[in-house]
Amino acid sequence: MLPDIMEYLPIIIPLLLLQLILIVTALLDLIKNDRLEQNNKIVWALVIIFVNLIGPILYLIFGRKED
Repeated sequence: MLPDIMEYLPIIIPLLLLQLILIVTALLDLIKNDRLEQNNKIVWALVIIFVNLIGPILYLIFGRKED
């Protein structure tokens, strides 16, 4: 079991780092974004955190453009 996991680590570690960077970047931008209402911020925060890799990308593409 352990040797199987070890052979996938070169793929898993960069993906985890990418996910962490995207989540932190999206959350920081969400906190600084004054154009969104508080309720929208809560919804976007939940999407960013719980929809894994796609959530932060969705926010950075669609959530930042709300006026």
